[in-house]
Amino acid sequence: MAVVILAAGHSTRMGSPKALLPDREGCSFVARIVRTCVEAGCASITVVTGTAHDSIRAVLASDAPGVPVRLARNADPDRGQLSSIWTGLDDVAGTGADAMLLALVDAPFFSAATVRAVLDGHRATGAPVVRPARGMEHGHPVLFDAAVFPALRAADLRTGAKPVVRGLADRVLNVPVDDDGAFLDVDTPDDHARAVLREEETKP
Repeated sequence: MAVVILAAGHSTRMGSPKALLPDREGCSFVARIVRTCVEAGCASITVVTGTAHDSIRAVLASDAPGVPVRLARNADPDRGQLSSIWTGLDDVAGTGADAMLLALVDAPFFSAATVRAVLDGHRATGAPVVRPARGMEHGHPVLFDAAVFPALRAADLRTGAKPVVRGLADRVLNVPVDDDGAFLDVDTPDDHARAVLREEETKP
């Protein structure tokens, strides 16, 4: 199993790269995801970058020192999120991974327990898609079995990966989790402020 973290977007609504945003303790979003996945037992981690490639490399060296993270640069992230998934798949292809755990840099607050629950669900069932769920909500990160990789590669850039997931709806495994962070996206400065405040209010 390989982890792919998508961090190639322009973060237009945020005004600065989301990968570099700090959480409550000052750790960058991208490094927080890396740390969480390592805590959950993941060893193969790729970060897909774009124009902030050098800054992401530097912040990973600072915030996640010693963690072996590969960087794969999307040469044209303007093509959309699916193009970054393809970049990640190209990197994963060399690892022989049986699945890809896909994390978004604007949804960094999921827990290691959620990652383990998703991985356990895949090991137990072999489902093509496994994702955290809370009622009717679907969260992050999402696991794709290697059997789905060809469909992701064949998907239309205009519509992205969602039609692939919808096409497998009757075989998707939704794993119930008690983890607010798995359902929290950060797209704007106000979202970021609320996310940090939430962490302050819920810290031990």
